[in-house]
Amino acid sequence: MAESALPVAMISGAGRGIGAAIAAELTAHGWVVSLGCRKPGSVPADARQLVCHYDALDSQSDQRWIDSTLAAYGRIDAVIHNAGIMLPRSVLEATDDEFDQQFSVNVKAPMRLTRKLWPWLKASGRGRIITLASLSAKRVKSAQSGLYAMSKFSALALTHALRHAGEAEGIRACAICPGFVATDMGMSLSQIPAEKMTQPEDIALL
Repeated sequence: MAESALPVAMISGAGRGIGAAIAAELTAHGWVVSLGCRKPGSVPADARQLVCHYDALDSQSDQRWIDSTLAAYGRIDAVIHNAGIMLPRSVLEATDDEFDQQFSVNVKAPMRLTRKLWPWLKASGRGRIITLASLSAKRVKSAQSGLYAMSKFSALALTHALRHAGEAEGIRACAICPGFVATDMGMSLSQIPAEKMTQPEDIALL
């Protein structure tokens, strides 16, 4: 396929919630989007929205997602790292397997995906990397959020590292660190009513 005349963004964890809201906002502002979803069959596609399988725990699925995006649009200008998990474990309770799972999804997967996308972000001339971190990237709210916070502190550090690495090549990186958002994960972790939480559409405007 010929290269898209419109900029292209890849969004992980885009089947619902924040990722879906970001996709809608970008398409409304002249982007085409490639959505990386664990269950792509449940997400409708349209002319400016490619839906692909992506599992952050599968080290090969990111390359297939990249290849599908390039086959469809011929370019990649931005990546939004939105996929994430929260295992409610203190640092004393967490097993080695739980540590590996938490860090594999929240830190290792976005690092690996960005590394593979780097040549295309560089070729764009205005590559952008956005990481949906969390307020837990800045503080540890409770003992039970300790493992999650460790991974989000690392995700924020990854963003700063990518910002430095891309400075000379016009690639910019930033992180968004919201508190509780009215998503399935956010509502399962808090007693705050959904209507009083930050809405996914609010995050998309950032």
